[in-house]
Amino acid sequence: MPRLEPGDAAPDFTLTADDGRTVSLADYAGRHVIVYFYPRAFTPGCTTEAIDFSAQAERLAAAGYDIVGISPDAPERLAEFKERHGIPFTLLSDPDHEVAEAYGAWGKKKNYGREYEGIIRSTIVVGPDGRVERAWYNVRAKGHADRVVRALLDES
Repeated sequence: MPRLEPGDAAPDFTLTADDGRTVSLADYAGRHVIVYFYPRAFTPGCTTEAIDFSAQAERLAAAGYDIVGISPDAPERLAEFKERHGIPFTLLSDPDHEVAEAYGAWGKKKNYGREYEGIIRSTIVVGPDGRVERAWYNVRAKGHADRVVRALLDES
């Protein structure tokens, strides 16, 4: 899948949220939104990443950034994950991985010598104009949220 680059138009999406609402990228028009893709709720890396983004959510919100997490998990599982870990932002269900594909966050992976297709842990920052401002692919869960904050807030 092709990866998004700064300046590209962010692909629009409409997905079901952890609370059953329908959420679209258009709902964030005029705001910055951090869209991060993770493989599966309750796995160690995904839990670490969600908790780390949660710890930064208030600081990011104060700077005008919303956060949205996207995985193939069902909305009910996302709701449980959100409640158990106190995640303060919206989690969206992409069961057919169409949005992940459109964002370049789906592709071949290798784990313990086995190749398969799945979510490539990625973070895309979409600007108020709907264009990609930043894109990180193949990120490590631990420390990634802090790197995003440093890149977005400490460089400005």
